[in-house]
Amino acid sequence: MATAAELGCLVPGGEIRVEGAAEGPLKGVTFVAKDIFDVAGTITSCGNPTWASTHGGPARKHAWAVQKLLDAGAPLVGKSVTDQLAFSIFGENFHHGTPRNAAAPDRQPGGSSSGSASAVAGKFSAVGLGTDTGGSVRIPASYNGIIGLRPTHGILPTDGVMDLAASFDTVGWFARSANLFARVGDVLLPEQERIPPRRFLIAEDLFEAADPAVRDAVLPKAEELAARLGGKKYARVATEALGGLDGLGAAFRTLQLTEIWKTHGDWIEREKPEFGPKVAPNFAAAKQVFETEDPAPARALRERVKDRVAALLDPGDMLVFPTAPFPAPKLGQSFEELAEVRPRVMRLTCLSGLSGIPQLSLPAGVVDGAPIGLSIATLWHGDRFLVRTFCGG
Repeated sequence: MATAAELGCLVPGGEIRVEGAAEGPLKGVTFVAKDIFDVAGTITSCGNPTWASTHGGPARKHAWAVQKLLDAGAPLVGKSVTDQLAFSIFGENFHHGTPRNAAAPDRQPGGSSSGSASAVAGKFSAVGLGTDTGGSVRIPASYNGIIGLRPTHGILPTDGVMDLAASFDTVGWFARSANLFARVGDVLLPEQERIPPRRFLIAEDLFEAADPAVRDAVLPKAEELAARLGGKKYARVATEALGGLDGLGAAFRTLQLTEIWKTHGDWIEREKPEFGPKVAPNFAAAKQVFETEDPAPARALRERVKDRVAALLDPGDMLVFPTAPFPAPKLGQSFEELAEVRPRVMRLTCLSGLSGIPQLSLPAGVVDGAPIGLSIATLWHGDRFLVRTFCGG
């Protein structure tokens, strides 16, 4: 078990403790909350000192998800590092530092929920609250060798959480053990009808988007699960009519960047916050897209992606594919050296982002000495189905 200081997983002054209820299903289960979740009496900095100084002081009440865990008996033990305004997948905060990837210390922890993933993987806390807009729970889960869920969009309230791109933003969580992950799901997720697993659909095009070593490591795990839980079928998700994975990635980029600049552009231009070399280019791109691109075609494609998912999956069907195309990149690389990381990651994460379906990432093995994850997605509101099937409960 590592300390918060050893992991660098908490924001400065973030090693706080808020006791949970005296009794509850998560009594004594420690958790951290990403520093875009409000915690009453503390300032939500969203990873940036200018944000902290311009947004009204300490929060007056807890974010919905924080309150739910406290009410279940879980004590909050820290506010965890996030990429600035949750807008990066690297996990390196220019102001607060880079949380340690306990599973691969020479590699990035992944963002933007890097501190929460680090705290869980390093055993500082049992559970970590994060958010996922473009992959910010799924990617750190894969990189750190832990379990993470991006739930059905809108199924969990985002009250008390900073908006990034509202039509993509979700609240998710991390845990090391399947049993504990399921117990948290029992607290956070609404009750849903129990259905049996029906069929595994192995997403050929999503597997093709991953490095060969990742495909070779993850595919046997997928086939093992298929043999245990039901039949399997191979399928291509992003058809030519949708423009393939490149078409999905382009639509996701246009919509996400447009929403981000619409949400934060005025504040950025007024306050001129210092973002650092790995986040500033993201906001510059958001401004450029907002000012020059028409999002209508991307919105139309998003609706067609939803139609494709509905045609592809029946209740009980599970779509399986690698969570990330490669293990976590090595630390110390420049933004330019990492230029291909984000677009390649988004080719795998944008399906759930555009469609809004739930996606669970499970540890699936090791490549080049670093963890890799396997993802299982299913139809909307199948969150409990995923968690029960793969984590119990």
